Amino acid sequence: MWTDEVLEEIYAIREEHAKAFNYDLQAICDDLRRKEAASDRTIVSQPLKKPKQQRKPFPGSMS
Repeated sequence: MWTDEVLEEIYAIREEHAKAFNYDLQAICDDLRRKEAASDRTIVSQPLKKPKQQRKPFPGSMS
């Protein structure tokens, strides 16, 4: 089976980072936010886009 070396490296880094915080999602996010704030890069944030229209229920569905 074909494997992507770059993806494998990314997965390993992500696993190591999560393990360092005992897989605590809040702690992982807090750490990433601290790193983002300490970075000299410009942070671009855009508001979420609202859907253009409400989706109609599928005919025959119970909603």
